[in-house]
Amino acid sequence: MLFLMLLVFPSFVFFGVQGYNRFMQGDQAIARVGGQSITPQEFDAAQRQRLDRMRDMLGPNFDAKLFDTPQARASVLDSLIGEKALAQETAKANVSVSVDRMRSVINAIPDFQQDGKFSYERYKTLLAAQGQDEHLFEQRVRTNLVQQTLLRALADSSFVPRTLSDNVQRLAEEEREFRELRFRAEDFVAQVKVSDAAINDYYTAHRAEFETPESVRAEYVVLTLDSVAAQISVPEADLRGYYDQNKGRFGREEQRRASHILFTFGDNATAKDKDGARKIAQDALAKVRANPADFAKLAKQYSKDPGSAANGGDLGLFGRNMMVKPFEEAAFGLKQGEISDLVESDFGFHIIRVTEIKPAQTKPFDEVRAEIETEYRRQQAQKKFAEAAETFTNTVYEQADSLKPVAEKLKLQIQVAEKVTRQGIPARPGTPPVFVPRLTEALFATDAIKNLRNTEAIETGPSTLAAARVVEHRPAALRPLEEVREQIRVRVERTEAARLAREAGAKKLTELATAANDAGFNKARTISRSRPEGLPEAALKAIMRAPSDKLPTYVGSDLDGGAYGVFQVLSVKMPAQPDAARKDQLARSLQQTVGGGDDSAYIEALKTKYKAEVLRTDMKVEKSAPPAAK
Repeated sequence: MLFLMLLVFPSFVFFGVQGYNRFMQGDQAIARVGGQSITPQEFDAAQRQRLDRMRDMLGPNFDAKLFDTPQARASVLDSLIGEKALAQETAKANVSVSVDRMRSVINAIPDFQQDGKFSYERYKTLLAAQGQDEHLFEQRVRTNLVQQTLLRALADSSFVPRTLSDNVQRLAEEEREFRELRFRAEDFVAQVKVSDAAINDYYTAHRAEFETPESVRAEYVVLTLDSVAAQISVPEADLRGYYDQNKGRFGREEQRRASHILFTFGDNATAKDKDGARKIAQDALAKVRANPADFAKLAKQYSKDPGSAANGGDLGLFGRNMMVKPFEEAAFGLKQGEISDLVESDFGFHIIRVTEIKPAQTKPFDEVRAEIETEYRRQQAQKKFAEAAETFTNTVYEQADSLKPVAEKLKLQIQVAEKVTRQGIPARPGTPPVFVPRLTEALFATDAIKNLRNTEAIETGPSTLAAARVVEHRPAALRPLEEVREQIRVRVERTEAARLAREAGAKKLTELATAANDAGFNKARTISRSRPEGLPEAALKAIMRAPSDKLPTYVGSDLDGGAYGVFQVLSVKMPAQPDAARKDQLARSLQQTVGGGDDSAYIEALKTKYKAEVLRTDMKVEKSAPPAAK
């Protein structure tokens, strides 16, 4: 005790309680922005999110190793630092987003919709399946919207000079009329004589082209969430208990059909504007109450809602959380056929009439039993997968001479793959890939080939582990010359014919430089950078870059299939009627490009403002200087 007091007491005296905690535990922060730390847990979560996004984008081509580099980790950390700096700036600037705005964004997410409309039950189910809390998810959406609001304001303030926009449009729409004289490789084949010596030389110089690739015959086993779920027993009592506790999920919530008449007053309306809109709405309400049968007619006359006015104000069926709050509360407080008083929302004043009410219904247990069983198995499998994954990993390592022990222990099927190369093999249609780059690399490791040992357990997809074992190794082998002789003869012949075509085209181009001649050129065509009309990129560039001070002029370019083209540029002009829609689109694109650059510069400036610093030396990567802040 005396020794412990001598150790602990000086720490309290010199550093205080917080200092003592840091003294004993160490500061684990990876980076710090404006006094706020970025913890290893935050970094790991951001890294997982990026890996999940890339896995979804790349599918079978995803390789986690490509994102496990110092540069990739530094990139993730840099994004986190930018988010922290932006969050502090939005808080300081008191930027906020309304609850209705947040709800409208969530309602529009396709994953939360059923039959094209937001489903609260689906929303709850998907969040629960991902282990997310509704409140935290909504808070994250709201935070993102706040940050987007600030960045959008910056992007909208970006300025693109009209001369830049005009010059880019001029380059895109500049038209050039030309004619083409094509020298095709096929026309020179008859002049080519391929000798045995040329075939032997090609075979010797291009041996790799005629090798059968190294391959293996491999056994493999795959552990998935579904394979774990298939082994779970399902007590009938548990299914019925789950049904009783979640009846609201197995039915249809109450839905209502309503029509409305909308009176808008504008985003920046004054009190006078609102009063004017309210007076018109009250006059219309009096007419509706006097003759309810004229509701549709009055909606067509008065309503400013472009989506429903033509249909007599009909909004179709909707459930809870699908409309803005004031509208929803009013609509669900009316009886069928009733007409509301004026209801004010962010959109304006509404007169609402409920035309149909579909009460909530619950499906019987027998009808949803299969659905409940599938969900029950999946939930239990998610709990047991970690344990099964550990067993899988340990068994394939500890009993590395065979996959049979792990297959028997976890009731998995040993499958066989023929002719697996270092590039893997294509996945069977409708099934996720097994031989991803990491597994293929492990399968061709020296130990795996020489000693026929199991590979380690490798993650090939979400909640998916695989291990493989070489059964037979087939080294790369050179095919005999006689077997590929004709194939080589055709290649050499084609290459030589393409060379002759190019030489003939270049010779013609030289002749035309001294004496213009129209002979042999085809019919004139017109192209532009925005309308290449199927012309290869190299030929398009050659034509558009040709000097226009003295026409006609001649340029040449290689074409597809070993051909060579000589082009006679006849005229350069702008279209008689500039494309107004394209000009607007181009201006918006330039605005977005410039705005994106301003966003990056702004965030870099915020990092400096809030004194962002990376504390871990292994997370620091030298970067080029950021663009100057606007």
